[in-house]
Amino acid sequence: MSAIVLLVIGLSAFLTGVLVYSRFIAGRIFKLDPDFVTPANEFRDGVDYVPTNRHVLFGHHFTSVAGAAPIVGPAIAVIWGWLPAFLWVVLGTVFAGAVHDFSALWISNRHKGRSIGTLTESILGQRARVLFLLIIFFLLLMVNAVFAVIIANLFMANPGAVVPVWGSLVVALIVGFLIYRTGTGILIPSLGALATLYVLIWFGQDMPFTLPDFIGFSPTEAQMAAAGGDAAAAGEAATADGRRVGWIAILFAYTFVASVLPVWLLLQPRDYVNGHQLFVALGIISLGVLVVNPEVVAPTVNTDLPADTPGWLPLLFITIACGAISGFHGLVASGTSSKQLAKETDARYVGYGGAIGEGSLAVTSIIACTAGFAIYLSRDVGATQGLALWQQHYGSFEAATAGATTAFVNGVGVLAGGLGIPESIAVIFASVVVISFAATTLDTAIRLQRYIISELGVEYKVKAIQNRWVATGIAVASCALLALSVDRGAGGMMIWPLFGTTNQLLAGLTLLIVSLYLMGKGRPFWVTMIPMSFLLLMTTWAMIINLDRYFGSNDWMLLVIGAAIFILEIWLLLEGAAAIRRVRAGRAQA
Repeated sequence: MSAIVLLVIGLSAFLTGVLVYSRFIAGRIFKLDPDFVTPANEFRDGVDYVPTNRHVLFGHHFTSVAGAAPIVGPAIAVIWGWLPAFLWVVLGTVFAGAVHDFSALWISNRHKGRSIGTLTESILGQRARVLFLLIIFFLLLMVNAVFAVIIANLFMANPGAVVPVWGSLVVALIVGFLIYRTGTGILIPSLGALATLYVLIWFGQDMPFTLPDFIGFSPTEAQMAAAGGDAAAAGEAATADGRRVGWIAILFAYTFVASVLPVWLLLQPRDYVNGHQLFVALGIISLGVLVVNPEVVAPTVNTDLPADTPGWLPLLFITIACGAISGFHGLVASGTSSKQLAKETDARYVGYGGAIGEGSLAVTSIIACTAGFAIYLSRDVGATQGLALWQQHYGSFEAATAGATTAFVNGVGVLAGGLGIPESIAVIFASVVVISFAATTLDTAIRLQRYIISELGVEYKVKAIQNRWVATGIAVASCALLALSVDRGAGGMMIWPLFGTTNQLLAGLTLLIVSLYLMGKGRPFWVTMIPMSFLLLMTTWAMIINLDRYFGSNDWMLLVIGAAIFILEIWLLLEGAAAIRRVRAGRAQA
């Protein structure tokens, strides 16, 4: 089947969701009011509360929620076949993910920009609020630690991306200054920023940067064994460890500075510029599909799964989070985006539209990893073609997980090559897009972690951690310690298997909060209650499967942490059931 069919069906479904479903929700259920005084205007402070042009805010929100996950998740999930992944991305985005993001942004806007964790107290009770904040803190700890490791590894694997990624920070600072301090319109700075970035990509090809080995690790016993006693090969592995640790340290130092700066100076313009990069990437991939017209070689539903691959139900709905629905999006929507909303009516464009953009990226990831990817590898392998070549890459679930980013980057390279773009440039461009998205997620997540720590400081009356510098220091230090705690910069990966279930649990609980609020207002709540019920069912099922696997493999750390999260989930669901009874009783008395 031609990949054009997938592209057209996916984009048509997303367009219908934007034009029809989001309009229905905005007008009939949320009843957006253009005259409502948003928190950005009411509490304007020039640091966190900043009324923002909706296009600039869209760029911040879009790139903050996107990260690398809508690329990686679908790239792994196609091992079960392209159809399950495609259906979950399209239907999940339109009816669950976009509704989740839109509703989290709207409810936070209606409650003075309070985060979804803080809102839990007024809707579920104080006990539930603390439980919710603990789940959020744990999720952000995982996100920040792991994304720092991922970005460090990508810098090491793609040294040509270093110059354009770090150069984009300077470009973003200039764009922020021009827009907010000189009153320049956004069009000219945007075009100039894009042109500069593409020049930097060209320079990156000619000036790849490798971090000097200034740490000087010695080879471990495991590295010596893996190298068969070859001291030189083991030394190279140790050097790579040192570079990874160096990049992680640099990244966390950067995020500390970025998260305390005013949002208009770096966060907004950088995300806005990266948003343009994404649209260009989507345009290149889409045009490449139309010109190259590759065949989807992956099976529709894979009935010949590798031995280490679990069944797709329910794990498909956990593997593809960002790109369908993700609890992290609710944290961004209620944590940073709601504090920058100039008009309430912009919530539809930013919240629903941002999720649709991410879903589009997920669709292109599916295409790159089922069609363009095979064409790319055939140039190197030669004899192996089509389905056999795809099966070669997806020979195991472990291989699919480890090679997810590579599959996307190489797939984009061949599709861009169909437009006459040199493949080496296209690969660096795709690498820059992936790293930039991961970095913007890291920036925003550290800022959100600071908010959560400050809220816990208010809850427990610890004044010191209510200070943004202290709270940021705690956020950065805790995440860095996790990332660097084990195997020279791979510590965050230890608890990463819990991320998917924790993330989707948070999404389900966010939809529960919104559903209860709508019930209390006497408005239709099925738009949030139906996806909430489905997601919590899949999440609970997946958690039980994972806990059983951890027990069977004697993985006690993951078992204990997973069991703790599972208990918190059950507790919060019981609190939610009690809240539903209270709302119904109140409406009956009225």
